[in-house]
Amino acid sequence: MIDANAISELKIYPPIGIARVGNAQGADDYVIGPEVIGGAPTLPGATPEQPARYVDDFRTASGEIKRQAARFRIYAHMKDGSVQEVTAASAKIEWRVVVANLKAGWYDFNQAMDLGPLSKKALQRNRELVPAPESRSRLDITPTPRSIAGPNAAPVRLDDGAFWGSPVYLGELRTDSDGRLIFLGGQGVSRPFRTATRPLTFANNPGWHDDVCDGPVRAKVTFPGRKPIDAEPGYVCVTPPNYAPGLFGIVTIDDVVREVFYDKAWISRPTKTFFTADVLPLFQRLTGLQWVNHGLFILHGFGSALDAGNPEVIAKLNDGSSANAAWRKIVLAVFRDTESATPLVEDQIPQIFGDAVDEFFGNPPKPANSLLAVTKAHYAHLQRWADGEFVSDWSPAASTQPPSFSTLAPEAQIEHLERAPLHDCLGGPFHPAMEITWVVRIPLLWKSAYRLNVLTGEDPAKQDFGDELTPAVCTGADGPYDGAAAGCLTRFLGVPWQTDHTSCNSAADYFPSTFLSMPTFWGPRAPDQVLGDGNYLRAAAISHRGPPTQLQTLKHLMHRVDWLRDIRGTDYFDRLSKMITEWADLGMVLPVKSPPDSLRVQDLRVEQGRSDKGAMIDVTTDAKFHAVEDIESLFAPQTMAGLSQRRAERTTAPPPKRSYRQGEI
Repeated sequence: MIDANAISELKIYPPIGIARVGNAQGADDYVIGPEVIGGAPTLPGATPEQPARYVDDFRTASGEIKRQAARFRIYAHMKDGSVQEVTAASAKIEWRVVVANLKAGWYDFNQAMDLGPLSKKALQRNRELVPAPESRSRLDITPTPRSIAGPNAAPVRLDDGAFWGSPVYLGELRTDSDGRLIFLGGQGVSRPFRTATRPLTFANNPGWHDDVCDGPVRAKVTFPGRKPIDAEPGYVCVTPPNYAPGLFGIVTIDDVVREVFYDKAWISRPTKTFFTADVLPLFQRLTGLQWVNHGLFILHGFGSALDAGNPEVIAKLNDGSSANAAWRKIVLAVFRDTESATPLVEDQIPQIFGDAVDEFFGNPPKPANSLLAVTKAHYAHLQRWADGEFVSDWSPAASTQPPSFSTLAPEAQIEHLERAPLHDCLGGPFHPAMEITWVVRIPLLWKSAYRLNVLTGEDPAKQDFGDELTPAVCTGADGPYDGAAAGCLTRFLGVPWQTDHTSCNSAADYFPSTFLSMPTFWGPRAPDQVLGDGNYLRAAAISHRGPPTQLQTLKHLMHRVDWLRDIRGTDYFDRLSKMITEWADLGMVLPVKSPPDSLRVQDLRVEQGRSDKGAMIDVTTDAKFHAVEDIESLFAPQTMAGLSQRRAERTTAPPPKRSYRQGEI
């Protein structure tokens, strides 16, 4: 039991929790967001926690995508410097949450407003539909704040907010058996105020709303015989789904906000570099991008000179000797200098669009930030690494798996809870973004490291800063980000989110004559090109035969298919509309269970779970799959009877999800 007299303060963790929408309807159809840095989501109700890794963990049997819940805990910081978690076994915990979706009543997203001369002013969204200030509240979805208490409490719905008079469900509160808060967000429903209203653009669609949200999480804790204590509040953000769980951006939101915290001297800027903690993860993230973009597969996927899944490559990266210095210097020169004031060097990495991506489509010289760069701290680590001033501490025998949360001491648990949810979010490009946007770079938004400056009261964030929002007002004192209130973190994002997901693609969509499909936007969350399940199945079926099938196996493993192929229509506007209604039918990029040993590819990930009207798409019923199978059967002794038997056992494929006649596209 916790001695209440020995408590210095109570705090909610994580300081910012990330929930994700999903269309699965079952009461238990959800996963819990990552609670250790670089860790997987976990399955609810499992003790100890069980990682969610495979398609059955993230989708229902009928193909629906499960929501991701954000779980909140309370920790007591004791007067002696120790930390203990507070649960329902030692105190009564009453949670209170206020969220809002303020997108439609906010200002247009044009470009991040902290880019100096590249920043742009913004006019109000829906200014022509709702011109009168007193009527604009109809655009704000602001459900009544709700409370929940006790272990295993019945769900409390956040469903009385409305858009244009129509109720919108933004999620619900639950608790687990220890009284921790489980926050579930919306179900990916996006609608216009009038049925015939079509989406027309990536981020600022008039008359539309979606069901993401954000807002403060508070708790009142009462120990037996004591007065209630208010815990330091946390915050929840509900974001779009993650179509590639376990893959991470080369820059994460955690990396971005740490730059703010370094500059504020809330945490110390690193001065020493460890290979396994500070250098290797950057190359592992780069290599992981091979599963979501074909160009990045060619650049630094398996078989490349920077393949961080290859122990021989890692050993060379870990080699700090003077004999390896020239090679390390060349590798450093491949990376974009974070603070370069020179025009863009296009052949550097990351090959990912930057915050000033609009300028990339213009004429040279292009600004350096039209493509993404690693953070200042990242680049400093790479410089020390290139100079040989790093601790070469990698061991082939060492485990690279994140720890299990339940095995950590409370002091370590809170450090992981601060960073893990933000590590799972992309830190760029902020145009506007997938989960949280560029506003996290505004120092006024923060109270301390990882703690937002949550404003008192339960009112949603202020929406009216005049007909036009300027960068100076947006980023300054008394502006919209001088503190955090419900709805403030997601309101600059695309409305609805689906139109942004399907508009921000790889360069192949914008430059048809490009050599490879890069740069890209948000591959780890919204893939571009993926390894299809059919190619994986054929590679797995023949790879064990060794040298005779080696080239054919590699052909399968190197082939990539368009992730958006199931929703592409006759034009861009058709695609926007289809994404809004069919986003949950798209495949997820995930590991496969027990791949054959003969497929020697580290962390192999395959697109799985595509569906059509609730039915999972089975590529093995496709006649083209059968044709490949027939030819590949020639690698082994076979008879005409064997071919005839296979044909007799095959099922007939259903009609294709979508087809077009010649000339329609």
